[in-house]
Amino acid sequence: QVQLVESGGGLVQPGGSLRLSCAASRSIFNAIMGWYRQAPGKERELVATITTGGLSNYADSVKGRFTIFTDNAKNTVSLQMNSLKPEDTAVYYCYYRRAAAYWGQGAQVTVSS
Repeated sequence: QVQLVESGGGLVQPGGSLRLSCAASRSIFNAIMGWYRQAPGKERELVATITTGGLSNYADSVKGRFTIFTDNAKNTVSLQMNSLKPEDTAVYYCYYRRAAAYWGQGAQVTVSS
């Protein structure tokens, strides 16, 4: 079992920045870490994933604005979100997959003026 604890959500104005972080209770070595999001009335969608080797993948909608990175020593994955738009408003979920998949509890991100 892996517990994932997210932090860093909140309310931000359009064009602003936020950083989400997720701490895993177990080593992230050889795991795929990532962030997904779910907006009201929509399905959960991929935002970004990264391997501990540093290979990353982004949804087209966030490329150039979001950056995913890990701290392997601290077993954390973070998502730096810049140039935020109202359509980025969603609950963001941390994701961990190695032998099995695990999800965090979700962090609300609201982009509004």
